[in-house]
Amino acid sequence: MRLSKTNYLIWRDCRHNAWLKVHARDIYHAKPLSAFDQAIIETGNEIDVLARRLFPGGVEMGRDDFAATAEHIAKRTPVLYQPVFASDTLATACDILVWTGAAYDLYEVKASTSGDDKTAKNDLFAHDLGFQALLLRRLNAPLGRLMLVRLDSSYVRNGEIDLDALFTREDFTDRVAALLPDIGDEVARASADLEQPNHLPGPCDCMLKGRSAHCTTFAHTNPDVPDYSVHDIARIGASKKKLADLIERDILAVGDVPDEFELSPIQANQVAVAKSQTPIIDEAAIGGFLATMAQPIAFLDYETYPAALPRFDGYSPFDQIPFQFSLHVLEGSTLRHHEFLFTEHSAPDAAFIAALDLYLPDSGSIVVWNKTFETGINAKLARRTPSATDMMDAIKARVVDLEDVFKQQMLVHPGFKGRTSIKFVLPTLVPQLTYKTLAIQEGATAIDTWNKIVTGGFDAATAAQKRHDLLTYCALDTRAMVEIWQALRDIIATHTSVAA
Repeated sequence: MRLSKTNYLIWRDCRHNAWLKVHARDIYHAKPLSAFDQAIIETGNEIDVLARRLFPGGVEMGRDDFAATAEHIAKRTPVLYQPVFASDTLATACDILVWTGAAYDLYEVKASTSGDDKTAKNDLFAHDLGFQALLLRRLNAPLGRLMLVRLDSSYVRNGEIDLDALFTREDFTDRVAALLPDIGDEVARASADLEQPNHLPGPCDCMLKGRSAHCTTFAHTNPDVPDYSVHDIARIGASKKKLADLIERDILAVGDVPDEFELSPIQANQVAVAKSQTPIIDEAAIGGFLATMAQPIAFLDYETYPAALPRFDGYSPFDQIPFQFSLHVLEGSTLRHHEFLFTEHSAPDAAFIAALDLYLPDSGSIVVWNKTFETGINAKLARRTPSATDMMDAIKARVVDLEDVFKQQMLVHPGFKGRTSIKFVLPTLVPQLTYKTLAIQEGATAIDTWNKIVTGGFDAATAAQKRHDLLTYCALDTRAMVEIWQALRDIIATHTSVAA
C-alpha cells in the first residue's frame, strides 16, 4: 500500500481516522461534506488554478500519470502543474514545479493568508511540503527550494487583480529541512499503522481534544463517549491537563465530573446545571442588562460571504462581502420588519449602506448577536466608503450584544450545553421557533446559496426560490433575537426559573 500525502496528514491528526479512511470508507464518508467543508475545497481549487498564472506556460499532468511526470522531469520541462510521484510505499501530487536551470523549485499553494501569527498552520504546511520533499529526494528528483504560495492579507484590490501583489512566496526550505528526520520517522509509523488489517485499538487520538477538534469518525471509534461529554465543557480543549485528568479517571459524562474537580467559573457553572438540570439565573444582572436598552430597539443581523479572492475594489483576501441583513424594529408594542438582499454581481457596499441608513431608526439600541462581527463589517464598510464613517461610528455606539447575557453567565441553562450560539439558546428558551423547517438552516448554506445565485449557479426559477429561502432564513435570525429578548423579560417579570 502506498501512503499518500493526504492520508499522512490525516494520520498526523488522528491515526484512527486515517485507518478508517483507508479500510472502511463507508464509515469515513458516512457523514456527507457540509456546505462549509465543500466551500473550503472549492476555494482551494480556485486559488490553486489562479496561482498557476504566476508561472505561465506549464504542462498539467493527469491524475496518477506517474510515467508522464517522470518523462517531463527527465526532459526538464520548465513548469509542471500537478506533477505526480510514487515509490513502492509513498505517493504525492505537487502543485507546481519550476525548473531553475539547476533544480526544480516546488511551490505549494494554499488558500490561506499571510500576516497574523499562524504557527499551527505553518507547522501543517511545513509537514505537507516535507512529505513531498522526502519522496522526491528518495526518487532522486532534482529538488531545489521549497516554497509556500498563499494570499497576502495586506493586499487591497484596485482594478484588475495584481497576482504578484496578491500572492506571497515564502521560502520554507530551511524550516522543512529541520523537520525531515522526524517526518521520515512519522511516515514509517503511518505506513505501518495503515497497513494493519484490523481497526487500530482505541481510544481515538482525539480523546484528549475538545469537541471542536474531534475527527469525523470519533463516535465510531469511541462509542462509550456520550453525545454530551466532558469534551463539550467550555474551552476544555485549551485545558489539556484537566481533560487528560478526567479521561484518565474514566469520567466521560459532564454530569459525572466530581464536585471538587478544579474548573473555571464558566466550566463549573456548565457542569453544575448539567448535574442539577436547573438553570442558574442572575435576575439582577439580566434586569440591569435589559435596562440599558432604549426604544426603539432594532434587532439586526448580517449575512456575508468570505471571498478568498477579492472580487471588488477596496476588498482584501477573505474580506466579508455584506450581501444581506434582516432588521426587526420594536417600538412600543409594534414590531416592524425590514430586509435587504443584494444579488447583483457587483459590490454591494453602497446599496447595503443606503438600506441601513433608510431602515435603521435614528435613535434607540441596536441589538446584535456577537457584536464583534457586525461592528467589524461596519468598520470595513467605512474603510471602503469613507463617507459612511460617521454613520458607522454612530451605529457602533448604540450596539448591544444580546449574546453577552449568556457569555457573562447571567443565564446558564443545561440545554445550552456550554454554548452561547443562538442555535443553542433559541431551542431552549423559545422551542416553538425553529430553523429545522427551513430550506436554509445555517450560515454556511446561506453563503453558499448566495454565491451560487450571483455566479450563475442556478437557473432563473431556482434563483428566485433561493432568494426567498435566504430572506426567510435571515428573518428568523432577528426574530429569534426578539423572542429571546422577550423570554428574558418574562424571566425577570415573573421571577420564575426557566424549565429545564
